[in-house]
Amino acid sequence: MLYVTKEVYFNAAHRLFNPDKSEEWNRNVFGKCSHPNWHGHNYTLQVTVAGEPDPETGFVIDLSVLKGIIQKKIIDLCDHRNLNRDVPFLKGVIPTTENLVEKFYSELKKEVGMRSAENADLYSVKLYETDRNFAEYRPGRSR
Repeated sequence: MLYVTKEVYFNAAHRLFNPDKSEEWNRNVFGKCSHPNWHGHNYTLQVTVAGEPDPETGFVIDLSVLKGIIQKKIIDLCDHRNLNRDVPFLKGVIPTTENLVEKFYSELKKEVGMRSAENADLYSVKLYETDRNFAEYRPGRSR
């Protein structure tokens, strides 16, 4: 099994806020990340595809194809946007790193599968909110 990863970058604003809870609750839980005037991050997104290389090309997935998928499905929709307000597939989602990475995986899965080698699939999506804070989503894997 081989693992191929593409790394991309985008900038976005968000607010961690649960609309079902009070302002006080949100401040206590999310701290400064719940500021009503938003805050932003320079995100790093890593998308990994796993599989066996195609015998004709040697690719698990052509990295330029993977870059195009990520651009269309995530970057074009999220870069320089407000994740709470501007991104249709994030409507109603509290944009924590954990929730974002799972939603990004869902957005990428079908198209990556169609464009990969026959025995390859989307393996994981990792999102860095800062250099030291990140989440990774790998469905169906044990802890």
